[in-house]
Amino acid sequence: MSVYRVLDKLEAYVHEGTWLPAGYRVLSEERLIELVEKIRASLPVEVGRAKIIAKDQDRVLRAAQEKAQAIVDEAASKHEELVDQNEIVQRARTTADVVLREAEEAAGKIRDGADRYAAQVLGEMEGRLSSAIGAVRKGRESLARPTAVPSQPPATEPLADAAAKSKRAAFDSQTAGDETAALESVEA
Repeated sequence: MSVYRVLDKLEAYVHEGTWLPAGYRVLSEERLIELVEKIRASLPVEVGRAKIIAKDQDRVLRAAQEKAQAIVDEAASKHEELVDQNEIVQRARTTADVVLREAEEAAGKIRDGADRYAAQVLGEMEGRLSSAIGAVRKGRESLARPTAVPSQPPATEPLADAAAKSKRAAFDSQTAGDETAALESVEA
């Protein structure tokens, strides 16, 4: 039975009651208690809960406000954390770009220096080889010429060979020293 039906019955019962002088009515206590019990039984559980909530309204509102504030605070801290992380990532990318650019510039300078050094060493080697080739040509020319002057002692030819060997040894030792120095400077 619904609450509204029971209330309608209660109202009808009050109207049916016996009239007394001075505007009072006589009603049966048992019948009234019975109708009140039916009303209570008909009330849904939510009405009881609503009654409890109404009593604790201030406490519930404070709890809801505290929970809402906690949610707002957590969202704000998450927002700050995400902003900080984004700034850190941007700084890291900027730093990486700077480091990469500096490394490329340094590599270019090293490459240019190595190219200049290699060109210098090759130029020096070319000069030495040219002088060595010139010495070889002179030696071959002197060997190819017939010995027309009999007044020279026969010991002159071994002296020329000794001079050529001496020049060659000096050239080989100087070239080996320059190559070692060149390799050491390129490795450094």
